[in-house]
Amino acid sequence: MLSNVKVSQEENGIAIVTLNRPDAANALSRELLHNLYETLNELKMLSNLRTVVLTGSGNKAFCAGADLKERAGMNEAEVKETLKLIGDTISAVESLPVPVIAAINGSAFGGGLELALACDIRIASNTAKMGLTETSLGIIPGGGGTQRLPRIVGIATAKELIYTARRLDADTARQMGIISQVVDSEHLLEVAKTLANEIAVNAPLALRAAKMSINQGIETDLKTGTC
Repeated sequence: MLSNVKVSQEENGIAIVTLNRPDAANALSRELLHNLYETLNELKMLSNLRTVVLTGSGNKAFCAGADLKERAGMNEAEVKETLKLIGDTISAVESLPVPVIAAINGSAFGGGLELALACDIRIASNTAKMGLTETSLGIIPGGGGTQRLPRIVGIATAKELIYTARRLDADTARQMGIISQVVDSEHLLEVAKTLANEIAVNAPLALRAAKMSINQGIETDLKTGTC
């Protein structure tokens, strides 16, 4: 049983994936990362999968990023291995063939926000806080944040946010386009499920093709991307 990650199958091919380390702010321990990576690979193989909602357990944290307490006890080789695992797991979220909604139920800093940035759509509770805060710790965003955030908010804004390690509230993040909706915390998962259902009723092959076209097209010129 994957105790650090919970999966529930809803109607209409919707899967709810919950990071389940509430006592550790759902931080990305090696065990959680392995559990999440395995879960994503299993979901990818489901032919009836339509939409995934990714959230965190509890109401304080979506994901606090890397587990720095665990990392303090690692040697250099283990740190490098864990950093690669974080990047691979976040990329696995992005490469899911169906739309993925991040329901940000609390704080999402560092790798936690990078995890959310790998999702297609992000909604957040009105109590959520987020930011790529790595430079305040003497490191840089290593899970794709330096690449994904500029594609969402623009290069100049992304540089400002990363250079300053600024922490944003949900309303500010929405104004910047990082998230699309801010809702009361008690209704967050309900709103996420409603959105997932709105997506899931559409043609499944068209949804997968649309996601692939958008993700691949953003990396190339307009003519190539529309072919």
